[in-house]
Amino acid sequence: MQQTKDRSIRNSARLLMLVLIVLICYMLQSIIVPIIFSVILSVLLHPLSDRFEKWGFNRAFSSLTSLLIAILVLAGIGYLIVSQTINIGQDATDIVYKIKSLFMRILEWVSDKFNMSTNDLIQRLESEMGNSAASIGGYATSIINSIGNSLAYGLLVPIMIFFFLYYREFFREFFFRVFSQTPQEKVEEVLSKIYEVLQNYLVGLISVMGIVAVLNTVGLMILGIEYAWFFGILAAMLTIFPYIGIFIGSLIPALFALATKDSAWYALGVVLWFQLVQTLEGNFITPKIVGGKASLNPLVSLLSFFLGGMLFGIAGMILALPLLAMLKIIFDSMPQTAPYGFLLSEPDDSYILTEKQTKKRKLNENKKNQKESEKDSTDEID
Repeated sequence: MQQTKDRSIRNSARLLMLVLIVLICYMLQSIIVPIIFSVILSVLLHPLSDRFEKWGFNRAFSSLTSLLIAILVLAGIGYLIVSQTINIGQDATDIVYKIKSLFMRILEWVSDKFNMSTNDLIQRLESEMGNSAASIGGYATSIINSIGNSLAYGLLVPIMIFFFLYYREFFREFFFRVFSQTPQEKVEEVLSKIYEVLQNYLVGLISVMGIVAVLNTVGLMILGIEYAWFFGILAAMLTIFPYIGIFIGSLIPALFALATKDSAWYALGVVLWFQLVQTLEGNFITPKIVGGKASLNPLVSLLSFFLGGMLFGIAGMILALPLLAMLKIIFDSMPQTAPYGFLLSEPDDSYILTEKQTKKRKLNENKKNQKESEKDSTDEID
């Protein structure tokens, strides 16, 4: 009875601690979010900095050069996107005219179907837009605040990345001292696993983006959509948002096709092609490239995606999966939290197979073991 009571107290204390951690993260998100971004990006740049050090450069030069290379790459991508957006904007008059024509055709179709005059529909739309003006203003304010935070992060994050790269051995020693009661080999193992998973995830994500960008662009070119490579790369970059990124990325070129092409079939073709690419990405490309080192429960990953968005907004959606992968490694390393690490893991086939499939699988395994035993016996006789 006393053991049950003690166990309940420990579980309650852990739950309370989790709630407090989430509350503190929410209250201090303006500091915590750039720190997490800096740690993750410094992991991505560490191999490059380490390469410069092996070539004989000192730690400061290697860290600063790696950071400048990353900034130049991001600046180049940003310049290409902005320049192409400006080019598309130069044709805005024609696009707006076609969108208006499309809108009027939709209104005429709706008025014919529901026996309502076009003027009544326009008045009702204006009324609905007026009622939602406050909400739109709130969303606009949130977007402006997000842009302001992004600019602040743009100044703060590079500075912290430099210091994380420059003082990386110092921070490693900090963890050894914090967990001084734990064997140093165990702490080193956990840190190495976290580094490996983050490195694997980030490099894999960049590789997946490149492949998806090529596939998107090829499909748009086949359909004859203008600015195909721009829309293809933009949609690929949105895959940084799990589950919904490529879907959002398909809507932009679909609307563009709807506005610039004479048939709606082009827009439908864009959506179908992007969904095909998303299926390939989720089932073949990402598993092959990223691998199973950070195999996460899909349901928990989806929940973490929305929870991250609730806590930290867009930044939380981006950080959700790498943070979840880090938590899984930490949970797996401690016996007290191992069950939670198990919950975050992707279930293997034994938990989703039917009884008949399980029996068949065991039978095949027994046959395989028997064949191996017979082969070993034959080798011993020889």
